[in-house]
Amino acid sequence: MEMPELQLLEVDIPVGGMTCASCANRVQRKLNKLVGVTASVNYATEKAHVKAPADINPQQLIDTIVAAGYTAELPQQDTLDESDPGATPGEKDRELEALRNRVIGSVTLTTPVIAMSMVPALQFTNWQWLCLTLAAPVYVWAGWPFHRATLNTARHGDVTMDTLITLGTTASFLWSLWALFFGSAGIPGLKHEFQLTVTPGHAGMNIYLEAMAGIIMFVLIGRYFENRAKRTAGQALRELLELGAKDVAVLGDDGVERRVPVGQLRESMVFVVRPGEKVATDGVVVEGASAVDASMLTGEPVPVEVSVGDEVTGATINTSGRLLVRATRVGSETQLARMAALVEAAQNGKAPVQRLADRISGVFVPVVIVLSLITLAAWLLTGHDASQAVTAAVAVLIVACPCALGLATPTALLVGTGRGAKLGVLLRGPEVLEQTQKIDTVVLDKTGTVTTGVMSVVGISPTPGNWLTLAGSVEAASQHPIAQAVVRAAKESGSLLPVSDFSDIPGVGVRGTVDGHQVEVGRASAPENSGSGVTVIEVRVDGAVAGTVSVSDTVKPSSAEAIAKFRELGLRPVLLTGDAESPARRVAEQVGIEPGDVIPGVLPEDKVATVRTLQEKGARVAMVGDGVNDAAALVQADLGLAMGTGTDVAIEAADVTLVRGDLLAAVDAVRLSRRTLRTIKANLFWAFFYNVAAIPVAALGLLNPMLAGAAMAFSSVFVVGNSLRLRGFRSVS
Repeated sequence: MEMPELQLLEVDIPVGGMTCASCANRVQRKLNKLVGVTASVNYATEKAHVKAPADINPQQLIDTIVAAGYTAELPQQDTLDESDPGATPGEKDRELEALRNRVIGSVTLTTPVIAMSMVPALQFTNWQWLCLTLAAPVYVWAGWPFHRATLNTARHGDVTMDTLITLGTTASFLWSLWALFFGSAGIPGLKHEFQLTVTPGHAGMNIYLEAMAGIIMFVLIGRYFENRAKRTAGQALRELLELGAKDVAVLGDDGVERRVPVGQLRESMVFVVRPGEKVATDGVVVEGASAVDASMLTGEPVPVEVSVGDEVTGATINTSGRLLVRATRVGSETQLARMAALVEAAQNGKAPVQRLADRISGVFVPVVIVLSLITLAAWLLTGHDASQAVTAAVAVLIVACPCALGLATPTALLVGTGRGAKLGVLLRGPEVLEQTQKIDTVVLDKTGTVTTGVMSVVGISPTPGNWLTLAGSVEAASQHPIAQAVVRAAKESGSLLPVSDFSDIPGVGVRGTVDGHQVEVGRASAPENSGSGVTVIEVRVDGAVAGTVSVSDTVKPSSAEAIAKFRELGLRPVLLTGDAESPARRVAEQVGIEPGDVIPGVLPEDKVATVRTLQEKGARVAMVGDGVNDAAALVQADLGLAMGTGTDVAIEAADVTLVRGDLLAAVDAVRLSRRTLRTIKANLFWAFFYNVAAIPVAALGLLNPMLAGAAMAFSSVFVVGNSLRLRGFRSVS
């Protein structure tokens, strides 16, 4: 007995209050403890992607996150909100403003403390008491976000990177208070010199106010630039969401226009698009003609001419004439909404390469605390004084914060996928990055991918007559490019007739009954006698051949360049087509594909087998296609790339959607994915290298705690800055 398929609830929940990668790891652990729940929490986007049984109460997910010490709320369903990950733009701006104020305050108060502590010439009588006066607000006010987060997680029996900062600064501050009030550090005339390393000295005379304040100042500065960079990294998605029109002029049954919010638009409503206005939603032109600029969605610089019967996409711009459009898709079903959903899904996911980083950051904080205690004990047991031991232990706590590990992958994904969206390349998920690195063969469907897919009639024999009308009437029920070419030719010689008993035989042809005649239209049974690449279609009426129609396809202007670029990327291009060998080789010759890499005469159901055969021979295959008959092959391939100009079925089956109907977009997809993966690996290398190298340096007393704070902050900023370099990625077209 077959088990029923388990229905799942899939939702992205904004999570507030996370301050580091350990927080994200903590929320993820709590959610995954729920029965049947699989969660992935992304620190950079501040969202939890949750899959749960359909019968679970969504509020239980929210309550779990809140119980862990963070804020969360269920997102609004079926809306294209313009929210920034985790909070509204207004809330994010206020958070950034509050953080900026703390940065300004800490810099203003800490700078004189560091100057007096480092330069003996500035140490006037009782200077140390002024340092205390200035440093105390830094610890209490500027450092409050760290202390609050530490207390919050401590109540739940957990630790995060904030715990390390709080422990380190608290140890430094309390030691300084003890030395000032109970030791000899408070006496007038104290001289204090800044040292890069731990140095011996009388414990009661050492104060660490500059280290405490410096740690908080540098970490705040790092967090400020980190948050700013995260907002910049997510800018592409916000811009994509903001492309849509805000209101629309709907044409009522009485012919009167009325402007309504775009959210009130429903399918089948007719709306007006004047020159210069955005198309409110996906639809079909029912009146008027114009040129539509789709560059913001597809990257295509040239406006496309549209007239009655043509489809238009929401968020594109009408450049000239007035259009009346009937809405066919609204809300989350529009191309813009689906593009945004694909980008957001990719950004909220986690690349396989991040798993190791997640495992490390999940245990890193408690390990660092243990290492700090070991450092403290080792210094004391080897005869050093308490101040030296505390200094080394604090340096270990601060320098080891693995913030960079948590930011290495998600920030690169944010920028890379956002840049891809602007270039018309949409990744379904971060795992796609790994696949592009491995592929060595790219299989290209010919029609609609390498060629325009718009067939035109180049010959009719004998002279057009009733037989052509019968053929066009049958072909009108098919969506095949060749069929549409025959239909256009038939309409020129007369009106089409109704068809009954229609049937479509994939890869062979069509048949039906028209005006009492049995009509069959399909590929000519006799082989072609030339290498011209022309496809000959045979028309049979009541079993006898009535005539032939010759059709030809044209190669897209950019296909030859794209093939050359694939080769530069180390990929072997293979042409796959249902056409006969002669037209297939003609196209291959035009674009630069080797004759041995042409696979002609492949029926739709055989495309999967062809891809599988290549894989069995050791090839790692990418498949580029656009039709319904490509969907299964796109799934079978190691990497499926669907032309956005193709069918919904192909797009849903693919790993990458190419919004532009241009093969160079596939080149961009591979280049961008590989560069994003290289950026992630470089970030992770830096993050690992930094922590591996910095911890023993600090434990050996070779690093002042204040400099440890600066180094830790720089590590995070470096990783985010490296990711932002992806914004400079340029298309080959």
